[in-house]
Parts: sequence; C-alpha cells; structure tokens
Amino acid sequence: MTIFTIDTDNNITAHATAEQAAAATSTPFDSFSNQQEFAELAKSWPTKRLVAIWGSLPGVQPIKKFQDHKAAARRIWVRIQGLGALAQQAPPAKAKATRPVKGGARAARGAPAKGKAGTKATAAKKAPTAKKSAPVPEIPAAHPGSKTAQVVAMLQRKNGATLSEIMQSMGWQKHTVRGFMAGAMKKAGHAVESFKPVGGERTYRIN
Repeated sequence: MTIFTIDTDNNITAHATAEQAAAATSTPFDSFSNQQEFAELAKSWPTKRLVAIWGSLPGVQPIKKFQDHKAAARRIWVRIQGLGALAQQAPPAKAKATRPVKGGARAARGAPAKGKAGTKATAAKKAPTAKKSAPVPEIPAAHPGSKTAQVVAMLQRKNGATLSEIMQSMGWQKHTVRGFMAGAMKKAGHAVESFKPVGGERTYRIN
C-alpha cells in the first residue's frame, strides 16, 4: 500500500512502505493512504493551504479557490496518483535515483540496492568525509528554540507530555504529532516512550 506524506511546506511524497515514510523526513508531517484519509486531513486545513498544495503540483493550472474542501481533496488526490504508482512500481535501485518532481510533489526514495555499489564508491572517493558525516542526521533540535527542540524539552520532563499538550503548544493536528514522533524524533536518535495510563491520555516521554 502506498503511503503519502505531506509536510508543513506542502511537499507531498509517495512511499512504498510505512517504514520508508517514517524514515524519509526530519520535519513534522501528516500521512494518508487513501482518498478518505486525505479528505479527513483536508477538513482541518484552511482553503488557502489547499490552493497552495494544488498550485505546487506539476502540470496543473493555478486556481484562486476551490468550491469546498471535499472538491479540493478529490482533485488533489486524483492528481497525486501518479506518484503512488511510481513508488510501487519502481525497483528499489531505480527508486533511489528518482528525482523530485517539479513543485511540492515527489516520488519516494527506495532502499539502496547492490547494483548501486559502484555509484556509492565513486561518491566516497570524491568526498572523503562523506562516510563520517552520512550517519549524522540533520537534526533541527540543534537550533535552540526550534520546534524539535521545544518538543524534546517537553518530552524530557519527568512525566513527559500528553498528546493534547503537544498539539496545543505546537499548533499541530494529531496526525502531525504522531508522524513527528515516528519520523523526526526517531531519525534524530531519540528513543520516545509512548504510553497511555489507565483512564488517561496518550503520553510521550524521553527517558
């Protein structure tokens, strides 16, 4: 099943698996796998954002407004199906070489294949320091006051932070918080504990 992600900059990416989606970005994102899920997300977005998303897609005619959220979600969903087909059909070796499509939509990057060994070796010769720097993720938390730094600070408290606390503090939706925990936090090397006390609310914490 194709998993689509959309980040705060309206970049839509198609991934062959949920694991690829979680590991693909260090920024907060929402995810969806079908038209109904996308329509549910779109309900909470201002029409201005939907117009911006449409305008970022390749080969579309810019518009000033949509009739309603339902119509916007339907048209955007139909337009991005090419990305889903590309993510599912392309072999892993070719998927990695796929370049982003013009605008905010792009195809997923697959896992490295054996056939890419020669390419990777060449890159290593040209950039001797690449091997050392590659494992180090681009962590937004390195910048004091960033959104990642704020969330990390909340999760490092003794009792952690509840889902609603993070949503209220950051101005995010539930999908955004969950995607951030599965993607950005994991990629940054933070082991986030998720638990739900009896009669309580979903809580996240970094030990």
